[in-house]
Amino acid sequence: MSAPTMGAASRWASRGAVHGALLLATLYSVLPLIWLVTSATKSVADFSATSAFQFADFNLFTNLTELFAREGGVFWYWIRNSLLYAGLGAALGALICTACGYAIAKLDFPGRRLLFSVTLAGVLVPPTALALPLYLLASRLHLVNTFWAVFLPLLTNPFGVYLARTFADASVPDEVLAAARLDGAGEPRVFLTIALPMMLPGFITVLLFQYVAIWNNFFLPLVMLTDPELFPMTLGIYQWSTRALQFPDYNPLVITGSLLAVVPLITAFVVLQRQWRGGLSAGSVE
Repeated sequence: MSAPTMGAASRWASRGAVHGALLLATLYSVLPLIWLVTSATKSVADFSATSAFQFADFNLFTNLTELFAREGGVFWYWIRNSLLYAGLGAALGALICTACGYAIAKLDFPGRRLLFSVTLAGVLVPPTALALPLYLLASRLHLVNTFWAVFLPLLTNPFGVYLARTFADASVPDEVLAAARLDGAGEPRVFLTIALPMMLPGFITVLLFQYVAIWNNFFLPLVMLTDPELFPMTLGIYQWSTRALQFPDYNPLVITGSLLAVVPLITAFVVLQRQWRGGLSAGSVE
């Protein structure tokens, strides 16, 4: 076999390997979602009478009705809490992270490099390691089993600060900031009216990362909360899943609730995907 032929065969083999890996990754990501969709149409009896990816008699509306009526409609509280924790928490948290990243990147103040080093060190600390210290602090402040015990810790994210600092370096020219300061603009106005619009793709990227992390947050509410009306969807559905071992009628509710919990995440990515792609491109160059 000639050298050009061997080179072409090697390229096709490598391309096939890449496509195969992408196909496996896609199936790994999509098959659980397909299983949720098909299983949400099943009653308790259908789980043993049908295959995993087979639709049943389309009991989805029956499952939804039972889901929202079970235990006095507590699922409505879980939806509200998740939207507040993730929506409001992600918006405020992304704004705080963006402001901190901008300050580290563009403002000259003592201890800036040390602060950024501490921030990078914070990225390496797993959230579960902070749960006990946060609980003890919330207990001292008498915030345990309140909305604020979960909401306030979600407003900080070291990785978001790191991303925002990268975006500020890449997208905010020092000359523009200097011109604004010469015109008499204060630092808050410079950030809000000049730097933040330039960092909008980065802000959206941090917002999405915050939103997904808060929406999927489980361990912190588990530690902080005992009142079911304060639970987010993740914790509430988990508690129902533990009951399903003794009461099988909870199985359709857990699956239908899990399907509903995925919808806001997909919606957020679909709506903000253009800004998110631009933010990843801008943040890839430092």
